[in-house]
Amino acid sequence: MKTRDRHFWVLVVLLVAGGAVVQFWERAGEARVPRSALAELPASLGEWSQRRADVRFDQATEAVLKADDYVLRDYALADGRMASLYVGYYASQRAGATYHSPLNCMPGSGWILSDPAVIRVQPADGSAAFEANRYVIQNASERFALVYWYQGRGRAVASEYWDKLYTAWDSMRSRRSDGAMVRVIVPMRRSEEEAMNLAAELAARVSPELPRFVPN
Repeated sequence: MKTRDRHFWVLVVLLVAGGAVVQFWERAGEARVPRSALAELPASLGEWSQRRADVRFDQATEAVLKADDYVLRDYALADGRMASLYVGYYASQRAGATYHSPLNCMPGSGWILSDPAVIRVQPADGSAAFEANRYVIQNASERFALVYWYQGRGRAVASEYWDKLYTAWDSMRSRRSDGAMVRVIVPMRRSEEEAMNLAAELAARVSPELPRFVPN
């Protein structure tokens, strides 16, 4: 099946499932699950340590993101190598509040994304590996490694399409559509391979911590 045809049928399924979900939500509402605030994410993740205070967006950016909770934080290794971690959590994805994929928002801010691929991230606690997206991103002369994925309701997936399908299914099955987009960015100081490995390493460290903030 051609990619275009596959995407068409995925959209058809999403539209049909979405209609059913809307009707169900109107009758039953959404379930709420207990969680901790992302500001409580550990300051130390393996060999990575928080550097500086958490960054907060301005009100205009927060109004666009519509996240119920988020953290934007720099981590560093002892040798000074840095990484930026962002986790944006949505308690509900109804009424237009949903993840902002880097593929949609970054080009509008002057970023160029290239070399797309999928990598496997092995969580540091030995739990099941999962797939994440990886890109090389560039703004002016600065180049970075980008790794991101979608997390929520016990799943970590790279595909935005599969995440939407899972969200529709979980909305009908358990009245939940909460979840998050997780993003790691590392400057390319020496090589692309090193930066990607560092991004995957921080992803592996933060992954086991996330269920406290992004419930299974």
